Amino acid sequence: FCTLCLQECLKPKKPVCGVCRSTLSPGSRALDLEKQIETTETTCNGCNKKMYLSKMRSHAASCSKYQNYIMEGVKAVTKEPLHNTRNFPNRFTFPCPYCSEKNFDQEGLVEHCKTLHSMDAKQVVCPICASMPWGDPNYRSANFMEHLQRRHRFSYDTFVDYDADEDDMMAQVLMRSLRDK
Repeated sequence: FCTLCLQECLKPKKPVCGVCRSTLSPGSRALDLEKQIETTETTCNGCNKKMYLSKMRSHAASCSKYQNYIMEGVKAVTKEPLHNTRNFPNRFTFPCPYCSEKNFDQEGLVEHCKTLHSMDAKQVVCPICASMPWGDPNYRSANFMEHLQRRHRFSYDTFVDYDADEDDMMAQVLMRSLRDK
């Protein structure tokens, strides 16, 4: 994670995991892992220079050949942007399905519903799921609060490229994994 994203996850009011957004409990440093990172050697995919994993991040930031290598991969999986953006659903802000409040981000909607609507048994459509390519805008969840807590503990944006074709992405991943050996 970059520093800004990690700091966001570690806010004092409620530190959460950067991937699944579960609450973090205090822990200790993984000294064995730190030692392994300090002593494991790797090769830069751009310039083929050997170095320890602990030095790779700073090297990658200044290695133009590595940055070209990354851009090749990005170009391989990036499609031409579509010119008509009006047909794209809003996947960043959502209305509350129980009341008239709008413009919640995913985490805000979950918190709002937990705080104000936790006892409401009315069957509603999940606005987050309805905005997804696979979502059904007519499906009413039998237990919306349970659905929110199980299905929306993390943001889809972390894991999903909505515009990429799944078969193309899989082919690119396989090609890069063979090339990276």
